[in-house]
Amino acid sequence: MQKIVPNFWFDHQAEDAVEFYLSVFKDGKINATLHYPKTEEEGLADFQKDFAGKVLTIDFEISGYRFTAINADTTFKPTPSISFFYTCDTKEEMNELWKKLSDGGKTLMELKSYPFSKYYGWVQDKFGYTWQLMFNNPEGDKRPKIVPSLMFTKDRDGQAEDAMKFYTSVFKQSEISKNLNYYPSVMSDREGKISYADFRLFDQWFAVMDGGKDHDFSFSPTTSLMVKCKDKEEIDYYWGKLSANPDFEQCGWLEDKYGVSWQIVPEDIDELIRLPGAYKRMMSMKKLDIAGLQGAGKNEK
Repeated sequence: MQKIVPNFWFDHQAEDAVEFYLSVFKDGKINATLHYPKTEEEGLADFQKDFAGKVLTIDFEISGYRFTAINADTTFKPTPSISFFYTCDTKEEMNELWKKLSDGGKTLMELKSYPFSKYYGWVQDKFGYTWQLMFNNPEGDKRPKIVPSLMFTKDRDGQAEDAMKFYTSVFKQSEISKNLNYYPSVMSDREGKISYADFRLFDQWFAVMDGGKDHDFSFSPTTSLMVKCKDKEEIDYYWGKLSANPDFEQCGWLEDKYGVSWQIVPEDIDELIRLPGAYKRMMSMKKLDIAGLQGAGKNEK
């Protein structure tokens, strides 16, 4: 089971977005779909009335990598702070993906040769999420198809290495790889900052980079990282280690000290939410309480 699942927040467009991604990437599929309650008695909040009975989340895969699409509102907007490397074996594959992803989207870095890659491009798709297409380097570590990348900007510029060390201290079975590159020493304003590094949490790759202070974006809850936990003890552990902003805690969501959003949930959350009254109970929780979702015990505040 994939332990950490990226979640995308969409403004009433989750179904359209998943359909789009499955048309872009050839090896995708939908695993499960959850729906909002139909009535207030079932737990539908007043601000969710226009979602009554509609799709809540869609669990889908691209190249065996799981994502969740959340059908929501305009509260949050996507930013490039969390993007996704997608490794291609041929230029033909990259060109085809680039054409599809850039249709209605925006080019952040042109698809071409760079000092760090023979062929590379960074594109924002029409839903606002960003992809870094990377040409496979057979001489380096064998990369997975998809690697989430965290870019530290504004006042968080320079925190990439510290964040990487923090995450690998929190998650078990983790390590920092040898692919740690700093900006050239001739760039005095970037001294000691990371141009690229990757690390593993469990068997999943992640990347970090310091992006500079001049960007007009930073981390947003539009892309959150959902951690699937086996029991209450594991939920308590990750919640205690990661949560750094009490004002942000809601329904299993939290914000860490770098501004990255996480969801700490039971591994069978989809089944639990389907239980009678579980959605309504969840809406009153901060940290999720498995017994409370099941209808027993007290809700965690």
